[in-house]
Amino acid sequence: MALLNVEQIRGGYGDVDILHGVSMTVDAGEIVVIIGPNGAGKSTAMKAVFGLVTVREGRIRYKDAPITNLRPDQVVRAGVCYVPQEHNVFPSLTVEENLEMGAFIRNDDYSKEMRTVYELFPALYEKRKQPAGALSGGQRQMVAMGRAMMLDPALILLDEPTAGLAPGIVDQMFENIKKINSLGVSILMVEQNAQQALALAHRGYVLTTGRNRHSDTGPNLLADRDVREMFLGG
Repeated sequence: MALLNVEQIRGGYGDVDILHGVSMTVDAGEIVVIIGPNGAGKSTAMKAVFGLVTVREGRIRYKDAPITNLRPDQVVRAGVCYVPQEHNVFPSLTVEENLEMGAFIRNDDYSKEMRTVYELFPALYEKRKQPAGALSGGQRQMVAMGRAMMLDPALILLDEPTAGLAPGIVDQMFENIKKINSLGVSILMVEQNAQQALALAHRGYVLTTGRNRHSDTGPNLLADRDVREMFLGG
C-alpha cells in the first residue's frame, strides 16, 4: 500500500486548471522527485497534496485515508509537512524558536526531535540563539527542514530545496535530504537540479504542461535518452 497516492488530479488556481490528470505515488521510506520544465505544474501538484490548490477531479489518499482538499493544518495533523521554496522561516525569531514553532500542535515532549534536528544540522545548534533572518540561505533552508522534522512526520514535501544556493551548498543540501530519509521519513521533492535529484531518488516523475510524461526509477530516468535530451542537457 502506498503511503501517498495521487490519482488523476485536475485543478489549479481560481478557475484555471494547471494540473490535467496528474498521478503519482510515494511508498514508505522513498525519496520521490518531480522534475520538468518551468510551468509544468510541479509545485502545483505538491501544493495540491498539502491543500493549497483546489482539486476539482481525482483524489489524494495518505495512508489510505482521503485528504483531497483538506486544509493544510489538517494535512499536517495527518503527518505530512511542507517546506516551501521561499519565506520558509520566521526571520525575527531565533533558530530555536523557529524549531519550536514546528511543534506547535504537539502537547507532548519534543526534546527528542529537537536533539535529532541538531544532530542532523550541527550548524543550527551553534546558531540556535541567533535570529533566523541573519542566517545564510543554506542555513535558513536547514531551519525550515528542521522545523518540519519537529512533528516527527512520515512524509515531507520539499519545494525546490536547493533553489538559489551555491553549488557547494547544493551538494550539502542533498546530503541532508539523504540523512532525513535515512531516519525513515519519506520525501516528495520538486527540484530543478534534476540530475542530482534523480541520482538521489528511488523514483521520479517528469511532468509537462500539467500532465505525466515519464515515470520510472531514478537511475532509469537518468539513463532515458528522451529525458536526458529534454531535461538533463543531453
